[in-house]
Amino acid sequence: MAKRTQLLKLLGVGFGIAVTIGGTIGTGILRKPGTIANDLGSPTLIIAIWLIVGVYALVGSLSVIELGTMLPKAGAWYVYARRAFGDYVGFVIGISSWLGSISAMAFSASVMSEYIGLLVPSLSTSLKAVAIGILAAFVAFHWMGVRLASKAQEVMSFLKAIGLLILVGACFFYAPDKTPATAQVIEPLAKGGMWVGILAALQAVFYTYDGWHTAAYFTEEDVNPDKNLPKSMVSGVLMIIGIYVLVNLALLYVLPLEQLKQSKLPAADAIQLIYGEGSSRVVTFLLMISIMGIINAQIMFNPRVIYAIARDGLFFRWMTPVNAGGTPGIAMIFTASMSILMILTNTYAKLSDIATFFFVMCYASGFASLIRLRHTEPDLKRPFRAWGYPFSTWTLLIVSCLFLVGAIIGDPMGSVYALGFIVISYPIYRLIKRAPQVE
Repeated sequence: MAKRTQLLKLLGVGFGIAVTIGGTIGTGILRKPGTIANDLGSPTLIIAIWLIVGVYALVGSLSVIELGTMLPKAGAWYVYARRAFGDYVGFVIGISSWLGSISAMAFSASVMSEYIGLLVPSLSTSLKAVAIGILAAFVAFHWMGVRLASKAQEVMSFLKAIGLLILVGACFFYAPDKTPATAQVIEPLAKGGMWVGILAALQAVFYTYDGWHTAAYFTEEDVNPDKNLPKSMVSGVLMIIGIYVLVNLALLYVLPLEQLKQSKLPAADAIQLIYGEGSSRVVTFLLMISIMGIINAQIMFNPRVIYAIARDGLFFRWMTPVNAGGTPGIAMIFTASMSILMILTNTYAKLSDIATFFFVMCYASGFASLIRLRHTEPDLKRPFRAWGYPFSTWTLLIVSCLFLVGAIIGDPMGSVYALGFIVISYPIYRLIKRAPQVE
């Protein structure tokens, strides 16, 4: 009997919104505000940076919607780059996207194991085993099929959003009497200088927003991507922007800016300030729900990247089987195994440091792909056209390229690893192309 290699059309708008939220909102919004406050030193700048990157994601989603409805195939950035620029560029972008995401998945599982260790101290000496067990459990769950996994994503994303809104409400309605932090007069000057602080904050916020495009990975499995993808992405991104800004406003309202700057987990500090000792466990529980939602999304979309690359003959074809439930099972096991290897070797932290470089490189490739395809294939069916094109797409491409240059200047050692991968990617690509394909 021939192996099944076709994904199933089972998904709709509800899942698209859920996976956009679940694939984006992780621990960053609860952990990063303190770091960003320290980088910027001004409540106004803090909110501005979160809004600016949010607008970038929203306008970017309009370009991705055009690409996703025009080329409704699993793989997202890989599919667009390959169609616009050929096999090699598609391979580089696809593998970069996949590498960034497997490191993020390893990081998510490791962070979740740390929080489990806080709740169950007896497990604190076996955190690697707990992290590996988390990924193994998700693999077993997803093997059961896309329908069940998509419903789980919807539930976890709903709980995550509600939990964050409850956190916001608790801060605004139960904060002790004091002058709100947002009203304090603060001189906006980061330790390393204004622009150094802004660049560092942008890197942190870009990483926290990564995932705004997640619904595009599933267009091949959407029952009606022409109508559902625009609703999913725009609604999801708007909700994310609203949640991120509200959480930051709430934290600034409760915590004095100097305290926020020093906080490693501002959400927990805010809740503890309001409700006293022990209440921060509520935030720990919320963090775990957030992490579960993002791992669930990652283990859904990332295997589809390597599956798509393999299906086109640019990776090993034994990655292409799809089980009866619609899950690309071998690709999923391979992807999770690479994350587990990173956990075992402690290499995920270094790759996570440069993951933002990979992610923004993928964004830039998407915007460049849209511009090129408008010229090379003007007659291609486009159910949705990016609003404001060409100004909007060119602006996003330029901003993305400037950010990449800034990332190289700001973190030259980390960027060397990313650029090193690009240099060695061509011989790897040629080796894989020449290798005998076993299905």
